[in-house]
Amino acid sequence: MSKNKNFSDTSANRYSVALYELAKESNELNEIEKNCLSFINLISNNEEIKSFIKNPTIKKEELITIISKISNNYNLNALFKKFLCFLITKRRFFYVNKILNDFIETCSKKRGEVNAKLTSARELSESEISSIKDELTKNFNSKIRLNYKHDPSLIGGLIVQVGSTMVDTSIKNKLNKLQNIMVEA
Repeated sequence: MSKNKNFSDTSANRYSVALYELAKESNELNEIEKNCLSFINLISNNEEIKSFIKNPTIKKEELITIISKISNNYNLNALFKKFLCFLITKRRFFYVNKILNDFIETCSKKRGEVNAKLTSARELSESEISSIKDELTKNFNSKIRLNYKHDPSLIGGLIVQVGSTMVDTSIKNKLNKLQNIMVEA
């Protein structure tokens, strides 16, 4: 099983790098990156699309027809549409989410950005998010690409993760630590 996982990781990387090179060569990198983000969002928010991607019994022609309809509805870039159809013909469409996420990560790395995650207990305003992003940019001496998520289950506080560095000031984390201490005593 780990052999298949490695194969899919390697394949995903190769396909995403190929898309990056094609997009860069045709000066459509920003547009294709936006298309990738939209398509990833579509996959994550639509159960029908998820099952369609995972269904191995759907014929290639039918998949291509559906991708054409999605492409027309969402006004996707022609190169991006060809790439999705290429994945279908090579029977790699099952990995489309991984490939597109890898592509987004490649774009980010090429711009010299560092990916960071911010999770807060209360909804933050755009100015608060921007302020945190600016502070992280200063502290890490790099451009920061910040992914923000609101999670009320944290009760209070923030969780910030930049690379392998994580700072968890959430009340939920503090309560869990306190609970562990009480269990050990």
